[in-house]
Amino acid sequence: MSIKKTGTPEASSYFKRIWTKPFVLMVIAVLVLALISLSTGAYDIIGQEDGWEMFFITRVPRTLALMLSSAAMAIAGMIMQLLTQNRFVEPTTTGTIEWAGLGLLTVYILIPGPTLVQRMTGAILFSFVGTMLFFMFLRKIKLKSSLIVPIIGIMLGSVVSAASTFIGLVFNMTQSIEIWFQGSFASVQRGRYEYLWIIIIVTVLIYLFADRLTLASLGEDISTSLGVKYNRIILIGTALVSISVGVVAAVIGNLPFLGLIVPNIVSMIRGDNLKENLPWVALSGMATIMLCDIIARVVIAPFEVPVSLILGTLGAVVFIVMLLYQRRRQV
Repeated sequence: MSIKKTGTPEASSYFKRIWTKPFVLMVIAVLVLALISLSTGAYDIIGQEDGWEMFFITRVPRTLALMLSSAAMAIAGMIMQLLTQNRFVEPTTTGTIEWAGLGLLTVYILIPGPTLVQRMTGAILFSFVGTMLFFMFLRKIKLKSSLIVPIIGIMLGSVVSAASTFIGLVFNMTQSIEIWFQGSFASVQRGRYEYLWIIIIVTVLIYLFADRLTLASLGEDISTSLGVKYNRIILIGTALVSISVGVVAAVIGNLPFLGLIVPNIVSMIRGDNLKENLPWVALSGMATIMLCDIIARVVIAPFEVPVSLILGTLGAVVFIVMLLYQRRRQV
């Protein structure tokens, strides 16, 4: 079975299916949250002489970083769930994000004062290697229940995290690890977030491979019989996930459970078609992370807590609820 190329009639039909009233409402909600994010902060934008200059130096880059990084992590989670055929899989539960942290730590050790490009390269390479190792372990497992797979991923991630902590202690780099695990947007400003625009390119590539990635979610035998080169599409999907995770890890840090919450909620409502769910997952990820960031900035204002604290708490609750729900269904 060959994959149809996107022509003008098909593209028109696709946009008609996407631009429904609920989708327009979601776009409006994201824009409202973006405006709230732009207007939230300790610095007096209106009262200070350099207020508007600071607005474009800090708040606009921060809001754009929130939108781009959240879309990247949410879409990465959706792809990993499709490729593993498991609802509980995402970069946090497969060790991918821990491998990215190990890559960052390695770059700091090998290259004193590394540039952002060097940090991103290390994070992307280690994310790719770690994710491929996870898939190799997955192929060796005979019992692939929905609960066993994420448990194995969390175990692998814990081992990698422990190795990172040990290496950090040996080389006196524990502070770098702690800063990375905070996952805060407080340091985002003009000149330090621009590489996140790479996510736009990655998203376009994901859209182009969306049909093949969806077919790969049916399993190796079925997807191969339908004309999809399974191993190649797994490699492509892993590479796209690694780029997204690596870029976000280098610029922002750890954003736990975002790729778990958003794709599952969207899939429960709309099914598992990657191409049609892609805009929904991106917008839902933006709305989730901006809401968490706004809470993080106002809960102890004028100070702020790391957004990963709010996001991790919310994600852990959702993850436990999903586990209990899955267990009840199996019983």
